[in-house]
Amino acid sequence: MRPPEPALTSHLFPGLLQNLINVLDSLTPEEWELPTPCPGWSVHDLVAHILGDEVGQLSMGRDGFQPSLFTASNWDELVEGLNKLNEDWVVAMRRMSPQLLVDLLKLTGEQVNEYLESLDLHATGPVVSWASLNPSPMWLHVAREYTERWHHQQQIREAVGRPLLTTVEWFSPVLATFVHGLPHTYADVNAPEGTAIQVTISGASGGTWLVALTASGWALYADEVTEPTAHVTIDEIDAWKLFTKSIDKGIVEKRIVSVGDRDLGLKMLGTVSIIA
Repeated sequence: MRPPEPALTSHLFPGLLQNLINVLDSLTPEEWELPTPCPGWSVHDLVAHILGDEVGQLSMGRDGFQPSLFTASNWDELVEGLNKLNEDWVVAMRRMSPQLLVDLLKLTGEQVNEYLESLDLHATGPVVSWASLNPSPMWLHVAREYTERWHHQQQIREAVGRPLLTTVEWFSPVLATFVHGLPHTYADVNAPEGTAIQVTISGASGGTWLVALTASGWALYADEVTEPTAHVTIDEIDAWKLFTKSIDKGIVEKRIVSVGDRDLGLKMLGTVSIIA
């Protein structure tokens, strides 16, 4: 079976940043204070969070700086530690003006773009914890960073009523990255070797992937099979929001099409392709 083609995204960062700057430059003071889908965070807070992502990428990725921030021995502790770290940063940034936030975002964003463009995408990268506990290929690390920035920009656009970036150019790489969380979702499922769940994301930016159990464990493939154990079809907008915990699983379950072993197919609704 064939693994999926890498989701190459480093060339998209400059345009993604410019799209964000264009939105932020158009905001009124009142829009900066609007609530976002992130509970308790305003547009100002979410922009500050994105700036924190850029600072972290440059400090720890480019510059090799490894601050002692917190320790985590399991997934729950990792999520708790990161959430507190993010909240502390956002609260501190509330003393910063919107204009200064944008100015700093331009500075750090351009440097992040240059740094990510310089990476060998076929080298071994850091762990992408929602996909695997093992080091990932560098392209998946970069794609994860792309989805983080894309996802938060959509939350800002939703909050202020601006059009979403859901054309194929921007959206397709997001979905092609998020599906790498599917094998992790099925990791605790005991099933016969050869069990295969076909997942189709409908829409122009979607596609079809196969999560199959081999002797080496669950893995993601680009193949389609005629008689999978289960076949789930989900809308592309529902998929994005499901994988980022932005929609209730019960709502999505009512809208998906499931063929074959329904319980096994519905397991994919537990996929989370962010640390949250």
